[in-house]
Amino acid sequence: MDSNFLRLRLALFLITLLLLAILEVKWPRRKLLFSKKGRWFINLALTVANGLVIKIILGAAAVGVAIYADEHGWGLINKLDLAWPVGFMAGFLFMDLMIYLQHVIMHALPFLWRFHIVHHTDLDFDVTTALRFHPGEALLSMLYKMMLVAAIGADAWTVLIFEVVLNASAQFNHSNLAIPQEMDKKIRRLIITPDMHRIHHSIVTNDTNSNFGFFLSWWDRFLGTYRREPGLPQTDLPLGTKDYRNPDELTLAYVLTMPFTKPRMGDYSMKSGG
Repeated sequence: MDSNFLRLRLALFLITLLLLAILEVKWPRRKLLFSKKGRWFINLALTVANGLVIKIILGAAAVGVAIYADEHGWGLINKLDLAWPVGFMAGFLFMDLMIYLQHVIMHALPFLWRFHIVHHTDLDFDVTTALRFHPGEALLSMLYKMMLVAAIGADAWTVLIFEVVLNASAQFNHSNLAIPQEMDKKIRRLIITPDMHRIHHSIVTNDTNSNFGFFLSWWDRFLGTYRREPGLPQTDLPLGTKDYRNPDELTLAYVLTMPFTKPRMGDYSMKSGG
């Protein structure tokens, strides 16, 4: 099951990436300001690095934890002996909420922000921005996900489906795809749209400290972090971070060492102001 799923997940990942890359060229929401060549090289290189780190250190860890938890009766779902449809929904919603909370914490704690800031140093916003994560954050996220799976007792198929949906939704809501406003309003009642998540990538602090979700839009709405529109029009919204504005500085080597260099203290995103 693991090897077949890994091949299927990779295929779905590549199909989604290619499809959205084509669609956002055909129907772009914003004019990109910086060269794709440099940005895409960094974002795709980080994707490969993250994949290698996870595979070498943890392997199919979350799925393995799910199988072990199921065999040993760990987790709330196993303790309550829930039927699969109910257990699936409970596990899926729990993990999506916890990923939302993880994102909030990544912004709130300076140590974690030093890793997560790599994601926010992309000066443009397209489907490859969804891939721009430091390997350290990828490793921490996987360890966190393993604990979630053990705590809730989600089965292997729930974890697999959640990971596929999470990856696809992250690519979608980071894309530069233009969606008619009326359609956007309807879609974001349930899931996060590019216009909704782009606000989170604004350099304006009040914008950055909003719209933390990756799939369901409910958590931002229910927990008070939803922002319907940015302070500036979507097409003029400056993206990235205030302290990292030079694309020539943001090389692959630099973003990989960023968490271990002296932080630029004015850029912690949960600071007040904007």
